[in-house]
Amino acid sequence: MERIIGGKYKIGQKIGSGSFGEIHIGSHIENAELVVIKMENRKTKQPQLLYEAELYNLLKGGSGIPRMKWSGIDKDNNFLVLDLLGPSLEDLFHYCGKKFSLKTVLMLADQMLTRIEYLHSKGFLHRDIKPDNFLMGLGRKAKQVYMIDFGLTKRYRDPITNNHIPCRENKLLIGTPRYASRNAHLGFEQSRRDDLESLGYVLVYFIRGSLPWQGLQAPTNKQKYNKISEMKRSIPIDILCKSCPEQFASYFRYCHSLTFDQPPDYGFLKHIFRDLFTTQGYDDSDNCLFDWTILKFQKMQQKKTSIQSNPPIIAIPSSPERKDVDNNQQGVGDVTQDIVAKPSAIIDHPRVTINNKKSNLQKFNHNVPTQEQTEKNVLCISSGMPRVSTQNVSKMKSSGGTSNQVCGPASNNNYVTPRTFVPILRRTSSTKQ
Repeated sequence: MERIIGGKYKIGQKIGSGSFGEIHIGSHIENAELVVIKMENRKTKQPQLLYEAELYNLLKGGSGIPRMKWSGIDKDNNFLVLDLLGPSLEDLFHYCGKKFSLKTVLMLADQMLTRIEYLHSKGFLHRDIKPDNFLMGLGRKAKQVYMIDFGLTKRYRDPITNNHIPCRENKLLIGTPRYASRNAHLGFEQSRRDDLESLGYVLVYFIRGSLPWQGLQAPTNKQKYNKISEMKRSIPIDILCKSCPEQFASYFRYCHSLTFDQPPDYGFLKHIFRDLFTTQGYDDSDNCLFDWTILKFQKMQQKKTSIQSNPPIIAIPSSPERKDVDNNQQGVGDVTQDIVAKPSAIIDHPRVTINNKKSNLQKFNHNVPTQEQTEKNVLCISSGMPRVSTQNVSKMKSSGGTSNQVCGPASNNNYVTPRTFVPILRRTSSTKQ
């Protein structure tokens, strides 16, 4: 018997799972609209979905934020019903042979920066920026990038006083080690600069096809993550970005120059990439086609040419009652599967998470966690994640400016932010953003 939740959504086929529970395709019982249904057992040690529902309520209306259709409790499970989206950028990256063109990367960078800026404007950090957590839309919104998975999201401002959280040390690593910032590896409290640095690693990953610290081997996760941290801190920016235009190195230098609570200049960062877009001779006259759209079209053309060169043999019945053959019914018209129309579910990719004695929903109601609450955090991954000692890293006092907290190793804070501006590129979505 089909299960109905919320009085209107029918649970369908399972398409994925994660540390929180399962992901299913669902549909509205009246209009047959397809949705994604996330479900978790109410008895799980760390409830997540009701916390995510609170976040979706606060973020609703933002461009590139999936709409929440319904959330609630049904029998022994918590449920979260969301818009059905297309494949993740990680899926599309593999579809394109593990490399994106510079044009595609620049178009993605503009939208991804806008999503992070919106999340930060609402007082939250994502803390798990990676390709799997950005999905493309479907149909008329197939060119729009969506941000998902707010399970590790945290407030960086008190919602009442608007005060920034204090900088703390000896924190556990939160997020996916491959894309985590250098300061996150060193055990410093994360802030807006860390989300931006993680995005930089994602963009370089798209251009290079891999990151230098991928594939490192070590007997334990602790040793492996220490190796990743050491390489991120030791590799020069110019070497990391050697396959990229100079603007990518400028992006990292700016991110590393930010102090703990300093507001980033998102407009400047977007200008870096928009200016490169223009100087490369790109324009939006071709509707800003992404690599996967072009590749899909090429495959369709190749398939069509193959069919025309080798037409299918259709058996003609010997019966006097001959029937016309409908090519569409025979499958001749179905030249290829549409990858963009395939829904994508985020499976349990390796990342560091936290088990707390309090649920995420309970934590959400606290303005800023106390030191005592912080000490109760217990790291939870498949084989355990070590604490990173930062006793040899001292805090620096701010030398002035708008920021009054410095957290992390010394960096070049004399970076001057240009205030030049160029017109915004036409949005890559067919809908207004």
